Amino acid sequence: MRQTCLNMVYDLAKRDKRVLFIGSDLSPGLLGDMKKEMPERWYMEGITEANVIGMAAGFAMEGYIPYVNTIATFITRRCYEQVAVDLCLHELPVRLIGNGGGYVYAPLGPTHQAIEDIAIMRALPNMTVTAVCDAEEMGRLMTASLDWPHPIYIRLGKGGDPVVSRPENGFAIGKAIPMGDGGDGAAVPHRLPPSGAAADPDDIISKVRRGKQALESIHSHVRHYQMQASEFVASLQAPVSGSSGQGRRRGRRNDG
Repeated sequence: MRQTCLNMVYDLAKRDKRVLFIGSDLSPGLLGDMKKEMPERWYMEGITEANVIGMAAGFAMEGYIPYVNTIATFITRRCYEQVAVDLCLHELPVRLIGNGGGYVYAPLGPTHQAIEDIAIMRALPNMTVTAVCDAEEMGRLMTASLDWPHPIYIRLGKGGDPVVSRPENGFAIGKAIPMGDGGDGAAVPHRLPPSGAAADPDDIISKVRRGKQALESIHSHVRHYQMQASEFVASLQAPVSGSSGQGRRRGRRNDG
């Protein structure tokens, strides 16, 4: 997934002269072909995340589309103020690519554990947060990102994920993808099940059915977090409310 993402930066740069790459303390050989072919649009900075965000903001204000890449905790927590003020308040088309979402870098300690990145990035105005499920969907996201007018956080997993996305389902930033029909409830996950789980979406759907009286569910893949929530929930509510059961509501009682 990470390699697909970075390769797509190079592909997009060949198609659009506005695209440039900024890395922070990564391998000097990263995107070597891009560095050789278009050195004026390839930058590798040091451990200076706050400066890198300001640098990306400056490029964006000059009409460029910067793709910035480093470890997820460093591109979210360490430079949060700069992301909020420089990118989000100015609503600039900068793409932040975070390596190692979750516990991917757990052996390196808590400084590298990106376990709150989705939560804190969702809180920012104008920020679009994405976490696609496999390399093929990453390609579709990167293509769509070229014309997205707002800042984007692109969360990367470990890589080597089984391909579960389906091109025929289409792709649009801000839209969830229904993966199956149901009746009594809705399971709304993001990305993938744990490593080793079935790669077939139909098999994944079956995993949410438990016990002798199976809970029929609508399984939807959510890869964006600043999506049109009301439209999405409404699309789930109709088939759930119209199920063949007694219309039971499972969940917390609200007496208020």
